[in-house]
Amino acid sequence: MRGQFLPLTLVRPNREVSLMAVIGGQGLRRRLNDMGLSKGVKFKVIHASVAGPCIISLGNSRLVLGRGMAHKILVKEE
Repeated sequence: MRGQFLPLTLVRPNREVSLMAVIGGQGLRRRLNDMGLSKGVKFKVIHASVAGPCIISLGNSRLVLGRGMAHKILVKEE
């Protein structure tokens, strides 16, 4: 099942994705949930490159995620 999902860090900019899973503990999941990122939520990738943070658009907000955190978020392109 995990094979069809990509880490957020590998998604090209301007793609819409759905959050499918988080590889991490409950603390990370809670933190992401507090930001509005839970399983099934759709959002748009604004910036994801080899270095630096990942920027996403969720509703009317933009969120900046550290590279380590973004790499633990598995998504499916819409």
